[in-house]
Amino acid sequence: MPTRILFVDDEPGIRMTLPAILQQHGFQVTAAASVAEAIQRLSSQTFDVLIADLNIGEPGDGFTVVSAMRRTQANCVNIILTGYPAFEHALRAIRAQVDDFIVKPADIPVLLQTIEQKLTNPERLHFASNQTLAEFLKQHRDEVIARVLRRMKTDPHLSKLPLSDQDRVDNVEAVFTDLLFRLQSESPEGAANGHGSAGARHGLVRKRQGYSLSMLVDDTRAIDAAVYEVVRDNLLDLDVSTLLQDLSRLNDGLERQLQQSLQAFIGERAA
Repeated sequence: MPTRILFVDDEPGIRMTLPAILQQHGFQVTAAASVAEAIQRLSSQTFDVLIADLNIGEPGDGFTVVSAMRRTQANCVNIILTGYPAFEHALRAIRAQVDDFIVKPADIPVLLQTIEQKLTNPERLHFASNQTLAEFLKQHRDEVIARVLRRMKTDPHLSKLPLSDQDRVDNVEAVFTDLLFRLQSESPEGAANGHGSAGARHGLVRKRQGYSLSMLVDDTRAIDAAVYEVVRDNLLDLDVSTLLQDLSRLNDGLERQLQQSLQAFIGERAA
């Protein structure tokens, strides 16, 4: 029986060409254009290989298909296609969830070799704990704050202020709590009620500590970079099917807080 491949990509041109090439090499290929169609296919058919684009309609949708395939057909080889070579480091970090990845446009000989190798020598996959980003950051809160402090103390501008470690991070902890609240909230506004003043308080505190407007931006960058580093170093613990969407919400929360900080900072100065 020929090797059965489920190919998932929302680009019509790629769905026409790549499956045809694979069929010429003896594979039996079923194509799907969306996550819903892919899940319907894998629920009713058995496959040996899944080849899915990283972004099928929405960022990271390919991981949703991989997760569904792993739950229903554990022995299936999962390969992700990505048009972003810069994402290679992150993809290597989550190799325990995906058997391999191919950068678009796919090098056909490399793709064929990868399929053959993975089918001949299947690897034992690590099953991640699949935490949401909010759950993960709550658990790694102290590590994130420690990295923020380290960045503040090495930043050429922030490090010039004669502040104690506690003064540097006290309000950052409140800002971080607000971010977690936003991530856990079902509302797009997240912390609009009850928690939304953390950004404003941050701006007022930093103004009294001698910050400039550009330093407030540096604060936000330090938090963003610290979160990224902790996520990068622990990708296997995260639910990668929702990670990109959660990171987008986190970045939106940081931007909202920065706006609140700047408004409070400028408002007090004008008063």
